[in-house]
Amino acid sequence: MNEQQFWQLIAAARDQSLDPDESETVARETTSLLATRPAEEMVAAQQVLWDLMAASYTNPLWAAAYVINGGCSDDGFDYFRGWLIGQGRKVFERIIADPDALAELSIVQASAADGRDLEGEEMLSIAWNAHIIATGEQLPADAFTIRYPEPDPAWDFDFDDRDEMARRLPRLVALHLE
Repeated sequence: MNEQQFWQLIAAARDQSLDPDESETVARETTSLLATRPAEEMVAAQQVLWDLMAASYTNPLWAAAYVINGGCSDDGFDYFRGWLIGQGRKVFERIIADPDALAELSIVQASAADGRDLEGEEMLSIAWNAHIIATGEQLPADAFTIRYPEPDPAWDFDFDDRDEMARRLPRLVALHLE
């Protein structure tokens, strides 16, 4: 499974989900679809997932997650990126390029209104769970590698600095903090 096939899997899962904005539902559907594939595709999907996690490991996105979720730990950032992957390729690529564009998404606007965190922890285990369902065994220990990029030093500031956040992520700050 390559990245394009992975995104097709996510799109199919979103299409089958009663509520494609609900990350648990999308994760469950993705797991079910992936479990029908050969075991080597599940292993490959695990690598694609973690390649996307690495690609989305950026300080600007972390700052955006911090604003949206009212704070964001290391694990919280993983879960946020899992949620973002569950939104599909178009949204993922757009937000990686411009994290402030999250303010335009209706689900982000709704989270601002109701205080709901945007997390998709379940997305991080789709290949793991699919492999167990299909084979009865865990993924091989060497199923993936991950290499996070170095953080952008230009974003090395206190995310609690409201003025700096407003300068860098004006739409998100206006939506969530004002």
